[in-house]
Amino acid sequence: QVQLVESGGGLVQAEKSLRLSCAASGGNISTYAVGWFRRGPGEEREFVAAVGFNGITKRYRDSVQGRFTISRDNAKNTVDLQMDSLKLEDTAIYYCARSRGAAVLQTPSGYNYWGQGTQVTVFL
Repeated sequence: QVQLVESGGGLVQAEKSLRLSCAASGGNISTYAVGWFRRGPGEEREFVAAVGFNGITKRYRDSVQGRFTISRDNAKNTVDLQMDSLKLEDTAIYYCARSRGAAVLQTPSGYNYWGQGTQVTVFL
């Protein structure tokens, strides 16, 4: 059974940066796409970014394109999300998830293993 644990969340001032990390154990992520999702206050969980198994294919939601960078280190079983130029609307609980397969999908239904989430709060 794969367990995913997010870390790196916290309070951060707008326009500053934060780096999140997702560590996997109990199973491999090396052959699966991994994504980051977030849920803001009173909002539905939404796609943020995803990366293919080899770290080449990357997808981002429009609102974070150019500001966030997803990367992975299969040797360490980790996937990171570098968040720059943070905005108030980035405030949310961030979750990492392993895809059901190799496809780099953008919907929660495409992922079947989820972390517990880490809170990111952006303040003015």
